[in-house]
Order: sequence, then structure tokens, then C-alpha cells
Amino acid sequence: MDNRITRRTLGALLVSTGMALSLPALAQNEIKIGYNADQSASGAAELGLSGLYGFQAAIDDLNAQGGVLGRKVVGVVRDDAGAPPKSIQNMNELIDNEKVAAVVGPTNSGNALAWLHIPQQKKVPVISHVATATDITARYAKEPQNYIFRVSMVDREQLALLAAYAVKASKSKNIAIIADTTGYGQAATKDLQEILTLHGIKPVGIEKFGPKDTDMTSQLAKLKAAGADMIITGSLADATAQVLKSMEKMDYYPGLLSTWGSINTPLVNIAGPKLAEKTIFAASTTEDASDRAAALHKRLVAKHPNMPAFVSAAQGYDAVMLIAAAINQAGGTDGPKLQAALENLGAVQGIIKKYEKPFSKEQHEALGVADFHLAQWKDGRVVKLDDAVVKGLTAADLKR
Repeated sequence: MDNRITRRTLGALLVSTGMALSLPALAQNEIKIGYNADQSASGAAELGLSGLYGFQAAIDDLNAQGGVLGRKVVGVVRDDAGAPPKSIQNMNELIDNEKVAAVVGPTNSGNALAWLHIPQQKKVPVISHVATATDITARYAKEPQNYIFRVSMVDREQLALLAAYAVKASKSKNIAIIADTTGYGQAATKDLQEILTLHGIKPVGIEKFGPKDTDMTSQLAKLKAAGADMIITGSLADATAQVLKSMEKMDYYPGLLSTWGSINTPLVNIAGPKLAEKTIFAASTTEDASDRAAALHKRLVAKHPNMPAFVSAAQGYDAVMLIAAAINQAGGTDGPKLQAALENLGAVQGIIKKYEKPFSKEQHEALGVADFHLAQWKDGRVVKLDDAVVKGLTAADLKR
């Protein structure tokens, strides 16, 4: 009897051991890609949430084609709630515990700047799919290997597009700037002054406001008195909505140009759908930009009816596809080899465009001003702007 129990126990142990040994084998057969972005807390959370939908759709497509190198791709998702300490914690968990091959994220530039040293030191490539601060990809540009890449708007580049439009559209060349007092707004003001100088233009006014202010009529009155017929804003969607509401109070409607933050629904929710249509903003793509974009939008909206920001979904999708192409080219997920592959990719089909050698050692931005569109809200949807001014823009107009 004791012998039988021993044999049964031993058999159970062998089965148990066999199962335990199979788990690492299964794990080794997967390729993990991390996602670390705000999906719940800050004003940019809907960009992170939409980016997640695109990230997941790309992984689904890869697995439907047999995975990468014959291995299943698994997304490991973390919400950093817009908080730098949480975002740092997530990065450490994704790299040290989950052993991800690469990370897509974050939403907020401040979070990226708080943890860039982690993937750089641990040699894990990151592709920023939303955060726009110029320094994100530039911080380690002089290192032997820079592990930080981006498929998103870049602040200087999108402001160059807005300035080019303003210069072409302005009849008087009286162009003004209004921005919030955050680091983002003041950096935009500095960039815009420099870019307009390249056009030979000095702003007729530069006004600022607090990020929580709701009445900008006094600032706008000064710009109106200065004769401004085009105004460029440096603020997120909620603040730009307040600028529009203040314009409405004054019945003063110069051309208003804003950064891609205006693609967020707070602009429509606060200003109202009709007033929201009075600003033009930068975007890397729109749902009507191409057949591929339209197909992905239709697919994602069917699954997520309230998806707020298609542009970041497209950027999240393309980030995954670029990582997958690099893993294929590197023949595995070794960090230094993967980083080198990203810098030497050939053609990769994305949603925004077909990428032709998107990165190099000197250039870690997959998108530039020539890739960006101007867009606006129409009937509750973001659509591509294609007016006479846009059609008249040339490469020479995009000074930066």
C-alpha cells in the first residue's frame, strides 16, 4: 500500500514536473511587446486608449499571419494613469519581469522623459506612438546605440506645418500666438517664434493664459487690436476649446490653428460641435486619408464604438508593425540586434504610409512634417483638410 502511494505520488510529481518544465518552453515561444501609456487619467488618456486599440489590432494581424518568426506575439499592457512614478514602475516591470522585446508608449511626454534612461540602460527598444516632446528621441542621439524611436507627431515639425499654413492663409501677415503657461505651451511659443522668424515674420502679439483659465477675452482683445487675422495656439484640447468660446463671446473669428491635441474630444465636448469646426489642427493621418486608414477605422469602431482618436490608433498599429519587421530582420529579440535592425529597416507597410527606411542612426523619427496632414472637425468626425491653401503649400514653405 505504501509502495502504491509512493508510486502514485512519484507519478504525480513527474507529471507536475513535466508541466512545470513546459511552461518556460511555452513562454520562450512567445514574443512579448509592452504597452505603457495613460488610458484613464489625464486629458490625453483617450490618445493612449485609442493607441491601445491600434496596438492590439496589429498584434491580432501578426498572429493571424502566423506570428513573427513562427512565434506568437503577446501584448503586455500597463496603464500609467498619467503619473511619472507609475510609468517608471511599469517600465521596470515590463522589462525585468515580463521580458518584453520592445515597448510602445507613452501618452505623456513628461512620463517618457522620466524613464528614458531605463530602456536605454537595459537595451530594450521603445517606440513612442503619442508623446511629442522633441527631446524624447534626441536625448541619447550621441550614444553608440540610441534605443528610443518614435512614430508620432513631433512638436517642432507640426508647428512648422501650422506656421506654413498661417503664412499662406494670412492676408495681412499679421500672425499671433496664444499659449498656456505650461512647459508645453511655452515651448510651443518659443518654437513658433523661431519658425516665424524663418518666414521673415514677427508675431503681432504673443499672449498666454493659465491652463485652467476659461476666459481669454482680454488676451484676444489685444490680438484683435493688433490686427491678427491668424492665431496659432500652443495648448491642449480643453484649453483650445476655451479660446474658441472666448472668440465666440467677442464675435472675433480669425483663423485659428492648433496642435494635434485638438483631435481629442474635449474640444468638441467643451466648445460644442459647431464651434469646434473653427480650428484647424495637425494630424499624422485621418480616418479618410486612405483606404487602409478607412478599413482600420471601420474595424476598430465596430469593436470600440466610442473610440475617440483614430490618429493614435494608426500610430500604435504602425509602431507594432515596425517592431515586428525589426524582429524578423534581426532574427530574434536580442536588444542590440533589434535596435540595429530598426535603424536599417527596408520597406514596411503601415496605416499612415508605406515606410521606406523609416529610421537611421541619425534619425529616429519615422514621421516628419511632409507626412503630416491638416485636419478639422466636421459633423463630429475628424476629416482631412484639403483647401486651396493646403494645395498651395510646397516643401519650401515648411521651414523649421
